[in-house]
Amino acid sequence: MRKPIGVLLGLLLAGLGWAQNQVWNMATPYPDGNFHTINIREFAKEVEAATQGRLTIRVSSGGSLLPHPQILPGVRNGQIQMGEVLISLLANENPVFALDSIPFLVGSYDDAQRLYRASRPEIENWLQRRGMTLLFSVPWPGQGLYTKQPVNSAADLKGIRFRAFNPATARIAELTGMIPTQVEAADIPQAFATGIVAAMITSPSTGVDSQAWDFTRYFYDLRAWIPKNMVFVSRRALDSLSPADREAVLAAARRAEQRGWQASQQEAASKTAILAQRGMQVLQPSPQLVADLKKVGEIMTNEWLKRAGATGVKIYRTYLGR
Repeated sequence: MRKPIGVLLGLLLAGLGWAQNQVWNMATPYPDGNFHTINIREFAKEVEAATQGRLTIRVSSGGSLLPHPQILPGVRNGQIQMGEVLISLLANENPVFALDSIPFLVGSYDDAQRLYRASRPEIENWLQRRGMTLLFSVPWPGQGLYTKQPVNSAADLKGIRFRAFNPATARIAELTGMIPTQVEAADIPQAFATGIVAAMITSPSTGVDSQAWDFTRYFYDLRAWIPKNMVFVSRRALDSLSPADREAVLAAARRAEQRGWQASQQEAASKTAILAQRGMQVLQPSPQLVADLKKVGEIMTNEWLKRAGATGVKIYRTYLGR
């Protein structure tokens, strides 16, 4: 009896070790309305279409599948197949991950792109050594300062309880005399409402997501740094695909990265406008505040170069074009 072509193809693929009709679970800590999540869902749709349904990526947003700090370990140990994290969250694992959260190291998206090109090989190597593959990376808009009271210099920040979400923001708090307190994006409103924190530096996107106008009054458009998220996949899961489906995933990732960088720039303008529309005072920082924070950036850059060693120096010089 002849077997249907589909059955024969399935047997062939099974013999080659390529699983069919897979469902990958992906965790992201950000809500559905966030532009990162919107971009990821578009990526997942493209993958499913390109593989004709052989691969479905099930995206779980808002930390509903795993909390932010557990996403990378979850992919690494095979609990889930894909994840998204803020790169600088991993700064204690490798100094390279702290690079894009150093204040005033970059001043534009062009700078951020050059920094990404310089650091990407080391990020890829670090993930590969742990059984994961970098798919794409997308930046946040430039980071601004949210406060309840006006701030004209770093001296006005002393003693304020400050939301820290990675080692870099904790160090900024220490160098400016603030009190760092770990708070994830999903917990921002409650943290402000209960007095756990009274100030934060984050993107206009997170400010809108958390409805910052409910608990802060001032937004200083510092554009202090342009941090990135990264989306990565278990190498075992990627290798389980046929070559054609694997290339479909990688091609969709390249498009998602390009689309995400464009969306970030649009996001910066639109979400800053929403903050103003909701009644926040959107202000440019004073020259004194900029000067104070640039000194913080210089200290953190020198500290980073010492921690990062020869690899860090090479990345830094590549970024500067030296």
